[in-house]
Amino acid sequence: MLRIENLTHRYANGVVALDNVSLDIGTGMFGLLGPNGAGKSTLMRVVSTLQTPTSGSVQFGDIDVIKQPELLRRTLGYLPQDFGVYPRVTAEAMLDHLAVLKGIVNTKERREAVHGLLNQVNLWNVRKKAIAGFSGGMRQRFGIAQALLGQPKLIIVDEPTAGLDPEERNRFLNLLAAIGEDVVVILSTHIVEDVAQLCRTMAILAGGKVVRQGAPEALRQSLQGKVWRAAIAREALDDAKQRYTVISERLFAGRTMIHVFADLQPGPDFSAVEGGLEDLYFSTLAAARAA
Repeated sequence: MLRIENLTHRYANGVVALDNVSLDIGTGMFGLLGPNGAGKSTLMRVVSTLQTPTSGSVQFGDIDVIKQPELLRRTLGYLPQDFGVYPRVTAEAMLDHLAVLKGIVNTKERREAVHGLLNQVNLWNVRKKAIAGFSGGMRQRFGIAQALLGQPKLIIVDEPTAGLDPEERNRFLNLLAAIGEDVVVILSTHIVEDVAQLCRTMAILAGGKVVRQGAPEALRQSLQGKVWRAAIAREALDDAKQRYTVISERLFAGRTMIHVFADLQPGPDFSAVEGGLEDLYFSTLAAARAA
């Protein structure tokens, strides 16, 4: 169990990146949703011992993460948004080097771990290829391989599918799902569909605060009967935003399709729709911005 209590972080310039964040995260996949600038990366850096918060506590099992960072690092796997590698080194050699840094000093044990992970992430056939020649998806799969070194009990992945094509994204999500059964995996992202597909529980972060948390399906059910759809002319969008709580908009067949959050039907041109997790996300952000 990862327990985050009253976590606050204020940067030197006065910006409050985290504002009294509290979360309890058990085993399995946990989704952390939020727009850019919501505080997700700051939270991940604090949990992964890369940043010391202004106040609050982080506890993973018996480990006080802030006071005992070296203990957490022994059982932590971390895939940040951008990770550096030696570009002209092969995937196998790089993973072997990282395994040494992780503390796997026995040669036979290290070779078995490296070969097993390269197979697990489907990079065995390109293990002798320099990482500089890898596609974005291959680099992300290598990133997961290095995060899994040492059989970690806490794994953090920060915006892992950003920029991947649909095929690589699907392959990567399947890989995450396979490893997220018996360990704590935190998936930090702004892609709602990733959380909907993978996560048992989730939280939405906005303005450095947790504004909604729970099981994705239960949260989605809370929207039923409150999401309405209508097609309007593009030039009528500003007026609609003044009159209704517009939670999303998209162009469809030359018309603008809007989703509106309301307890009752907003007007005769609106029809009820089954709210999805994306509607929940947008309506939560709209309420947070209004507040």
